[in-house]
Amino acid sequence: MRWLRDPLWWLVALFIALLLALPHSGGLFAHWFPQLERPLYQQDSFAQLALAHIQLVVISSLLATLIGVGAGILVTRGAGREFRSLVETLVAAGQTFPPVAVLAIAVPVIGFGDRPAVIALLLYGLLPILQGTLAGISAVPASAREIAEGVGMSAWQILCKVELPLAAPVILAGIRTSVIINIGTAAIASTVGAKTLGSPVIIGLSGFNTAYIIQGAILVALLAIITDRLFERLLQRLKRHAE
Repeated sequence: MRWLRDPLWWLVALFIALLLALPHSGGLFAHWFPQLERPLYQQDSFAQLALAHIQLVVISSLLATLIGVGAGILVTRGAGREFRSLVETLVAAGQTFPPVAVLAIAVPVIGFGDRPAVIALLLYGLLPILQGTLAGISAVPASAREIAEGVGMSAWQILCKVELPLAAPVILAGIRTSVIINIGTAAIASTVGAKTLGSPVIIGLSGFNTAYIIQGAILVALLAIITDRLFERLLQRLKRHAE
């Protein structure tokens, strides 16, 4: 029963309980916000919004991880080192470009829905992953590479069996930062028709409905905290394995 003493599982239980309880909390929010005609968000199920939000973050984060880690590996190889500065500049520019602006540009081209949101989150999440990959691979001791070469490993084997395992904690830290950023940023995807936990927040802002904003913001914040704790556990396991 050790899991009962684990704060992470209590957070998960709280998140699920809120998803189930919020649709029945109209009286509570009516008491807190008597001036509002409709104090409870009812356009969509909170559980459906949470699933859609998580799906959007997972898809964009997987794509960002593939591109970010792949680019980081390429520019640390012999033939790609001369492109490192260019890649870092392009990826940094992608994050400094506001997600709202990316959405505004993408919508006329590919329409409303999840696709423009995925593009915006992908661009916004690349930089921490690329930086983590570069830092992790750069921190691998030269002696480890020399030993691997000495036992006859190929360049591919050195990358897969030496560099990436040793760099994994730093790379994962970059992915962790990227995912947490995207959980919060995904909320604005509702402005282009994507269903996320940001839907109550966006509608609440446009309609001056503080209750809607609180309902969406609490769930987004709790989801980010849970995800952060999950990554923390994974990082601890990787570090113990490395030792």
